[in-house]
Amino acid sequence: MSAMDRVEFNESENRLCMVCPLNRIKAGAAVRIRQLCAAPEISHRLREIGFCEDQIIKLITSQANIICLVCNARLAISSQLAGLIMVEPVRQLVPAPVH
Repeated sequence: MSAMDRVEFNESENRLCMVCPLNRIKAGAAVRIRQLCAAPEISHRLREIGFCEDQIIKLITSQANIICLVCNARLAISSQLAGLIMVEPVRQLVPAPVH
C-alpha cells in the first residue's frame, strides 16, 4: 500500500494531508470530499444527494455498503461507488477550555 492509498492519524491527531478514496477510510472518520471521479451523470447525481466537493461527511460504517452522514442524513452507497469519491481527513475541532 503506497502513501497515497491511505490516511493515517497519529496520537496527537496531526494528519497527513493525503487524498484517498472514501472506501479506504475507517468508520467514524470525518472527511472532506475533494473530487468526484465518476462519470458526469453519476457525479451529478452524487452532488444532488449531498456528496459535493468541499462537503464534510462522516463515515458511519464501511462494511459491504458505505453509510455516511451527509447533511444530517444517513446515505448508503456501494463500496465501488465510494471508491470514486476522493476525500481528505478533517481534524475535529475541540473547543478551548474556558478559564
